[in-house]
Amino acid sequence: MSDTRLTSEKNGLRYGIYTTGAMIIYFLVASLFDLTDRIEFSFLNGIIMSIGVTLAIRHFKYAKDDHMAYLQGLGTGIITGAVAGVLFGLFFVIYATINPALMDQISARDLFGYDLSVVIAFLAIVLQSFMGASIVALIAMQYYKSPDHKPIEEVE
Repeated sequence: MSDTRLTSEKNGLRYGIYTTGAMIIYFLVASLFDLTDRIEFSFLNGIIMSIGVTLAIRHFKYAKDDHMAYLQGLGTGIITGAVAGVLFGLFFVIYATINPALMDQISARDLFGYDLSVVIAFLAIVLQSFMGASIVALIAMQYYKSPDHKPIEEVE
C-alpha cells in the first residue's frame, strides 16, 4: 500500500497536530487538578511527544511499503516535534493570557530568581520539543530503518 503522495513534511505536520492535541488534553486535565505548577508532571509531555514521533515514523514507513530513506524518517520525527512544540507553545501563550495566575504559580517555583515571562516559556517549550523529538527520532530510526540501511552480515 504505497502512498506516493505522502511526504515526510505532510506526515510530520499531521502527526505534529495529533501530538499537540494529546499534549493540550493532558495539560487541561492537569490544570483541572491544579497540577500545572508541578514541574515534574510536565515530563509526561515528553512521553507524549516520544509516542507521537514514533507513531509518525512508523506510519511513514508503512505508507512507503517498508522502504523509506533514513533522512525522510528522521525528518518526519523532527518535523513532528517542531510542529507539536510550536502549536503547544502557542496554546500555552493563549492559556497564560486567559489565566495569568498560571505564570505566577510557575514563577513562584523558579529556583534561580529570574522572572519567567510567557515568551521565555514559549521558547523553552519549542526548544524542549524540538530537541526531544530529534533525539527520539534518532533512536526510533535505529528500529524503523529499512533493511537496506542495516549492515550486511558476513557469511562464513
